[in-house]
Amino acid sequence: MTTFLFWNLNSKPLESMVATLALNHDVDILMLVECNILPATMLQTLNSIEKTQYYFTRSNCEKVVIYTKFSPEFLQRVLETNRLTIRKLSLPGLTPILLAVTHFQSKRNWSAGSQAMEVPVLSKHILKAEEEVQHSRTILVGDLNMNPFETGLVSASGLNAVMTREIALRGSRTVDGNNYPFFYNPMWGHFGDADENPPGTYYYGGSEHETFFWNIFDQVLLRPELVDVFQNESLKILSTDGANSFLSKHGLPDHSVASDHLPIIFKLNL
Repeated sequence: MTTFLFWNLNSKPLESMVATLALNHDVDILMLVECNILPATMLQTLNSIEKTQYYFTRSNCEKVVIYTKFSPEFLQRVLETNRLTIRKLSLPGLTPILLAVTHFQSKRNWSAGSQAMEVPVLSKHILKAEEEVQHSRTILVGDLNMNPFETGLVSASGLNAVMTREIALRGSRTVDGNNYPFFYNPMWGHFGDADENPPGTYYYGGSEHETFFWNIFDQVLLRPELVDVFQNESLKILSTDGANSFLSKHGLPDHSVASDHLPIIFKLNL
């Protein structure tokens, strides 16, 4: 079982919390954005707890930082931009997959329309990487700065991400003669307060007429080829590192203590 953790750190010095999360959840692949922590500092903190050994993976992507419990040689770069890194994860004895990690354009700077128009560019990068490695066993993780129901996520020429395994396992859909592969987006099931998880990963209580309050910007999407190795129950929005709560007394992300985003964790049975 391979454990993945993603967190937008909001440029905070949260290395101790990150290390505690990594230890408590036995994280194999740690993905960070808005991370200003020097690799030497992060590694020193990660590897000072018990007998863990994490490695920093070098990248040309400015927005994403990845640490792993295994040698970086098993996580080879396939395609990178300043906001996206796509790696070929080839662990010994296991089926290789593609790991794409991104920090997409923020709603602070881009309108919803501009975001939707840019997502097909992201999709084309992923398709290009899949063509290069000759398979589509791909997961996409990151701060997408859009909710699962927004146009960029659900449109065919965007990420074509659907809410159920059943639909995703159809493989693709055709629109006006063009074929578009699906992603499965399990984050749909994490909206609201039906379980012990926080009702989203990011909170914004705007004063305009349309506001969702809780948003799920931080997501994991899977191609149909990986749906069967993904454990839905392993996907969680975390609100504590075991010692410190990431939430205020009102139950909202407390960026005075941690980040304005909550981390997500999931497992794949590779």
